[in-house]
Amino acid sequence: MEKCADQQGTNGRAAAFVGRALRKTYVTGETQVHALRGVDLEIYAGEVLVLLGPSGSGKSTLLNIIGGLDRPTAGELWYGETELTALDDAALTRFRRANIGFVFQFYNLIPSLTAEENVRLVTDISDDPMHPADALDLVGLAERRTHFPAQLSGGEQQRVAVARAIAKRPGVLLCDEPTGALDSQTGIRVLETLAQANRELGTTLILITHNAGIAAMADRVFNFLDGQIASIAVNEKRISASEMAW
Repeated sequence: MEKCADQQGTNGRAAAFVGRALRKTYVTGETQVHALRGVDLEIYAGEVLVLLGPSGSGKSTLLNIIGGLDRPTAGELWYGETELTALDDAALTRFRRANIGFVFQFYNLIPSLTAEENVRLVTDISDDPMHPADALDLVGLAERRTHFPAQLSGGEQQRVAVARAIAKRPGVLLCDEPTGALDSQTGIRVLETLAQANRELGTTLILITHNAGIAAMADRVFNFLDGQIASIAVNEKRISASEMAW
């Protein structure tokens, strides 16, 4: 297959990821689950992309493959000039460490470490990281850097998780239900933080959510159904997180 790396979005951005005929099949005994069924996609550098769809439609499977946490059963995936589907495990780990930041629904902070120390876990193994204090300042937690997770609210803990993800200056930030455990006001604050990282660092932001209202802050929306991208919507005008109908 040819990589369509020169494809560009309506905003003139080059494609960061190009996927062709991506399939993922999980086999348990005699049962086969087709999580992805021949997905073609382009994801553009610096865009905000929201993945919508019911549980089991393939969103998280695709996110894990994009992030180098899993491999497709068939198909090709490129990141720039690198064919991710051709990398061995060690090279895929290096790609993930250098280029991808992850934010999940649950914060996964280490309770015995301060906010700054939790962020430092990533910066200590990164090539060109921010200072942990600068990353916390970017998410509005400069004054809370010496606090332990138990001393922080849920929203503050999630913002520490965002700071940890962006501190290594990743090209791509992958978020799987990052506001799923938060109330609306706190969730909006976290989304504002993610949008700020996209805007100020130029990070490509890919976000899974069941909250259709969040789609309004995206450049584009992939609607998933039965392991395929059923439709793609383009927002001509994005709104800020604070303007969203939650």
